[in-house]
Amino acid sequence: MLVKYKTITIKIIQNGFFCLFSLLFFFYTANAQKFQLPKNRSRQSIAFKSLKNLIVVPVLINGKGPYDFILDTGVGPMIITEPGILDSLDFNALKKIEISGLGTDTVEAYVSQSVSAQIGKAEISNTPTVILKDDLFNLSGYLGQKIYGIIGFSFFNSFVVDIRYSQSRLIIYGDEAKIKFRGERVPLEIYNQRPYVLAEVAVSDSVTVTAKFLIDTGASHALSMETWDNGSFPMPKKRISASLGMSLSGRIKGYVGRITSLNFGGYVFKDIVAGFPNYKTIIAKIADSKRNGNLGAELLRRFDLQFDYANSGVYLKLNSYARKPFNYDRVGAVLYLDQEKFKRYLIAEVDDDSPADRAGLLSGDEVLSINFIGIVNYSLDELTEMFKSGRQKLIVFEIARDGKVIFRFVSPENRI
Repeated sequence: MLVKYKTITIKIIQNGFFCLFSLLFFFYTANAQKFQLPKNRSRQSIAFKSLKNLIVVPVLINGKGPYDFILDTGVGPMIITEPGILDSLDFNALKKIEISGLGTDTVEAYVSQSVSAQIGKAEISNTPTVILKDDLFNLSGYLGQKIYGIIGFSFFNSFVVDIRYSQSRLIIYGDEAKIKFRGERVPLEIYNQRPYVLAEVAVSDSVTVTAKFLIDTGASHALSMETWDNGSFPMPKKRISASLGMSLSGRIKGYVGRITSLNFGGYVFKDIVAGFPNYKTIIAKIADSKRNGNLGAELLRRFDLQFDYANSGVYLKLNSYARKPFNYDRVGAVLYLDQEKFKRYLIAEVDDDSPADRAGLLSGDEVLSINFIGIVNYSLDELTEMFKSGRQKLIVFEIARDGKVIFRFVSPENRI
């Protein structure tokens, strides 16, 4: 099987969610192998976990596991972020590549063609796999659960994949299965192993444009607006400066605001929270010019979706999440789990002039309790929802800093 190396798609952490930027590309030819169900099965139902809107599925690697992987339409090859799951891994025998960020830093990664994977009963052998020596963006820490990798195109290209966000369940259909498609069909363009759609965006009451978006189940946010007419995408007047993520070279800066409306497949959503990465320093350096932005899982989870890559379509059916408002963080502090001890919640970053900043929280503070309840009693998902909801008028942080225990009182507020 011929394998070509161009660029690998790497996720960058974004305020408790992921934002996709093309830092590197990797792809293999159309003759690549696919997942196969056993001959006596034409479909299978698979339960998944939802962490910060992301789909996490158990995967067997070389017959061992299961290990939790993110199921992601935004990546091509399988990516292993924890190489320890591979027995007797000899990096010297693997093809070495370098991943470059947006600055001068590079990290080493390796490519193997001898990795097999299994999701449910579906198996694939000798699939080209990128192996990272280190978890570059601390996926496990930001999701609050051990994550071993990301899997994308090879799975979606093998089946009709029915994602039922409302039930936390996948249903995969083989070639012989009888499929009842539900909802509205939206055409897909599959380019460099990733799915793109057209949608109408009203930036304001007077400006509406038709834009091309990557459908990205591996991005926790609702919407990212990146480029328009070889420049930055028009931003709403009301916006805040924010750290949108992390590249190999440091934090990605930009803005967060609300888009007036989005028409996706005939379904119209209003007041959507959108990120606007800094064009001059970030987006202009990215090779992927096929899109104006991406649609992430905070939007996608409002549908039950059926991806049909073979016939270039996706079917949309609204579910019980459809009427939920698009909320944004009201605190301004990003928490993660310490990667080593895994019982320490640390503050990764505090937004300038946010409630957390004004209350005196600092990057590096260890959070011991929130509202006088020990921090280990919360999941990161629960804390994310607490910080976004309008139900909390005051949040009490007990933190450890420089060997002292102190309390900080944060008054959440609408920031956009």
